[in-house]
Amino acid sequence: MAVGPRIAFAGDWDAILAEAKGQTVYWHAWGGDPKINEFIAFIGAEAQSRHGVTLEHVKLASTADAVARVLAERDAGQTTDGAVDLIWINGENFAAMKAQGLLFGPFAEALPNWSLVDTLGKPATVTDFTLPTEGYESPWAMAQLVFEHDSATLPTPPKTLAALQDWIKANPGRFTYPQPPDYLGVTFLKQVLYGTLADPAVLQTPLDAATYETTVAPLWAFLDDIHPSLWRQAQAFPESEPALGQLLADGEIGISFAFNPGRASAEIAAGTLPDTIRTFVLDGGTIGNASFVAIPFNAAHQAGAQVIANLILDPAIQAAAQDPATLGFQTVLNLNALTAEDRARFDALTLGPATLSPADLGPVLLEPHASWMIKIAEDWAQRYGVAQ
Repeated sequence: MAVGPRIAFAGDWDAILAEAKGQTVYWHAWGGDPKINEFIAFIGAEAQSRHGVTLEHVKLASTADAVARVLAERDAGQTTDGAVDLIWINGENFAAMKAQGLLFGPFAEALPNWSLVDTLGKPATVTDFTLPTEGYESPWAMAQLVFEHDSATLPTPPKTLAALQDWIKANPGRFTYPQPPDYLGVTFLKQVLYGTLADPAVLQTPLDAATYETTVAPLWAFLDDIHPSLWRQAQAFPESEPALGQLLADGEIGISFAFNPGRASAEIAAGTLPDTIRTFVLDGGTIGNASFVAIPFNAAHQAGAQVIANLILDPAIQAAAQDPATLGFQTVLNLNALTAEDRARFDALTLGPATLSPADLGPVLLEPHASWMIKIAEDWAQRYGVAQ
């Protein structure tokens, strides 16, 4: 892997703090959710006050845009002073950067706060879409797919894929999903794939082109069956998770879903969802993963980027993220590894009326190998794609 030539890794933390002071770190991260944008601004304020590091959020529509920027710089021979210091990344984008030597590292496991990460209880913190992270990215939030419903109008939601299929057809226009390749729309396809495959274990290895069509045929059969019953007769799809959530808030759909188990409680706290909204998961588990940050090999401010990555793992920052008044994200930390004072930050949180307990969230289904979703998103566009 390519390694930036100017800065030691996180093992010499005092030297990194000294170099980082006064730097401006350009964090390229999805900018489509106002709450997440506010949280990144909060991290920036903490970075400035604690370490003298300025954080600039470069808002992205797609993580692939930042990857393309780093790749273009590499191809132009720019091996230092790159424009991208930190990327919110996972899945196929991480796989592509790692394969092409575009990442700085390994750095994550040398961060001072790394010892607090629950790598055993939350294996997704060190495995990204089946690919070992090997210290080239650092986790900052856990995510798991949950479905949302209004308990006042739907007290008993469908908790199997077959029951959901029946409910969609019995309630035309009351269900939809974001248009792939949006990450949440693709996550719904993954969930259906898990529920329709004879052997979901095949998803943990790269797809086999020779058997792909036969393997995924049940996915297309399920989608074909519900397609005529979707919101607006599937002539349009919401573009993102916030857009899907707004349809639930407006009462246009009866069941929504999110990749954040605390989203509904956070929106209830903000007054944008009725307080009767609740979450549920499907029997057998739902898709889950971790969000990561990575540092490009040619980042101009690699010291500052490591400081930000470590700060995100600070228990106070993680507890703030889990607060439904902020985001409702699930922590990557091992609560049993925290000091009594830091553990108290989490114990004091009221997770909100719609947030399931960890036990009620059920099993986490591991993300498929990235090759499956790249191909399935392309095929979805050919079968069902509509102009936005």
